[in-house]
Amino acid sequence: MKLLDELKALEVGNVKIDEPMSKHTTIKIGGPAEIFIEPSNVEALNKIMEVIQKHKSPWRAIGRGSNLLVKDGGIEGVVIKLGKGVDRLEWLDDQTIQVGGGFSLVSLATQLSRNGLHGIQFAGGIPGSVGGAVYMNAGAHGSDISQILVKARILFEDGTIEWLSNEEMEFSYRTSVLQTKRPGIVLEAVFRLVEGCKDQALEEMKKYKDYRRDTQPWSSPCAGSIFRNPLPNYAGKLVEEAGLKGHRIGGAQISELHGNFIVNTGNATAEDVLALIQHVKDTIYDKFKIRMETEVEIIGKK
Repeated sequence: MKLLDELKALEVGNVKIDEPMSKHTTIKIGGPAEIFIEPSNVEALNKIMEVIQKHKSPWRAIGRGSNLLVKDGGIEGVVIKLGKGVDRLEWLDDQTIQVGGGFSLVSLATQLSRNGLHGIQFAGGIPGSVGGAVYMNAGAHGSDISQILVKARILFEDGTIEWLSNEEMEFSYRTSVLQTKRPGIVLEAVFRLVEGCKDQALEEMKKYKDYRRDTQPWSSPCAGSIFRNPLPNYAGKLVEEAGLKGHRIGGAQISELHGNFIVNTGNATAEDVLALIQHVKDTIYDKFKIRMETEVEIIGKK
């Protein structure tokens, strides 16, 4: 395969073939990626994209694998995982940071809280990367990324790199322009926080972390919230009211702890999860005439 040979020859990171995506998603499910690569740095990522475009190969970027369900047939083309090498953190001033897309969101929230900065505590329990959080406008506890982002540096499919302002990111509930109009990879993000009391910042983050631990099943493999909240209703409450908590198909089960989570009990397939998602959609519509939409991103082939 010419594409594979060229990527290996570039020496731009760790390149694998037929890599099981179950190793790279928080729900521990997913067929193989045809080509899987972890770029060693941003410059390497640029070279990778040039080769991908040259061969007109499909591609997909991932971070820490939360909010993601990969189908059992795996992913055609190239999967780019952003992690080490794309996780630099730089202080621009006392309230403003520039951080790589591969940086852990939990680690960032913890570090900034220890510096007495406020505004990112909501992210203290979100097990994703900065890039993924910007991509989907991750949020919790009444706040989200759009409220602290100044701008983001994006690598687009054609190899061009642009800084997009908060406004240009076109944020809305759990989405951004990168999902709706302009596919790209978040290389870096600039966040502006508010200076305050260190103890209060740490206490607030601990409160949110404790709440997540007590109410959400992160001790089991899961992808995070499965459905978007059909406001003013809440997905988890609707699932509970429909009597679906604990319902199981194959190895996939609706969490007993939170109705908007599906856990992998050990041997679940993506097909099991998709069947369970459809069962929830059908049941909620039959009972409440509400159409549920997935928040988790579903990719790959059957």
